Amino acid sequence: MMTVALDVMSGDDSPRSRIRAAVRALDRFNSLHLQLVGDQPLIEDYLSDMECTDRSRISLIHANKTVTMHDKPSLALRGKKDSSMWKVLELVAKNEAQACVSAGNTGALMAMGRYVLKTFAGIDRPAIAASVPTSTGSALLMDMGANVDCTSMHLYQFAIMGAQLASSVYGVESPRVGLLNIGTEEMKGNEQVRLAHHLLQEKLGAQQGLEYIGFIEGHDIFSGSADVIVCDGFVGNVALKTGEGVASLIRDGLKSIFQRSLLNRFLYFLISPLLREFNRKIDPVLHNGASLLGLQGIVIKSHGGADEKGFYRAICQAVKEAEYEVPVRIAREVEERLL
Repeated sequence: MMTVALDVMSGDDSPRSRIRAAVRALDRFNSLHLQLVGDQPLIEDYLSDMECTDRSRISLIHANKTVTMHDKPSLALRGKKDSSMWKVLELVAKNEAQACVSAGNTGALMAMGRYVLKTFAGIDRPAIAASVPTSTGSALLMDMGANVDCTSMHLYQFAIMGAQLASSVYGVESPRVGLLNIGTEEMKGNEQVRLAHHLLQEKLGAQQGLEYIGFIEGHDIFSGSADVIVCDGFVGNVALKTGEGVASLIRDGLKSIFQRSLLNRFLYFLISPLLREFNRKIDPVLHNGASLLGLQGIVIKSHGGADEKGFYRAICQAVKEAEYEVPVRIAREVEERLL
């Protein structure tokens, strides 16, 4: 039996949608046990209105406080140790859960995660890795906002962890690692990126199990040319949200075009199956669930505004990483390449 702890209180959407996602996950995974952490009376009220095939696989754990999206990470760390976010991390630290999921404040989750779970020896900072759609499938983009300022060594560590996640969970036999830059020429980029480039060339050039392909540009993120795309958190967050914005622009633009006339509506009816397939490929919801890599436990960050479908995808990501024992694999990789 696998156990995953869910912070059902944190985030922008209603706890109801996260609890519905939990019930949906139980229907999919027969050996899954979920710990729902938050306002217990509220959770019980929501559960009473839902159909659940096996309520015995749900445990409720009460938390008096909730970390809001506006809480400063330092204040949340000091003053909200009885929050749902803190408690799910504690359950992982105590080995009472194999993974946890939260849609809450990213900064607070990272700060609490570092305090409760600690990082592996050889890892200076955890990084957030998120899956993005590409023309050939998907790629991991990291860091997604946990570390705005990074040294070259941080970027090198991100590459090692991201490659291991791509290999173990996504089945990429020899992950291609690209370093996001403003150009592919050797002299392009800031000092940290150029130093990281030389470090990756030197240390990964002769390594087995992954391939460093050098600099890549913004238009390469979705091309499928790399399996792991490394950058600092400022660049990664802007890149991800820009991609999400473009996806929304495409969907809204097509919808507007097909509503202009009766003929356009008829054409939409004819090609709607193809459009639905395309929408599934670029829909950010289907890629929800970012991994906080470098912590000594599995922590999945859901988008704060994720609906039932999005939070369900984050739970699926937690189950997948637990099945493949991602922290154990990363610890082994870090010991081999960084220590």
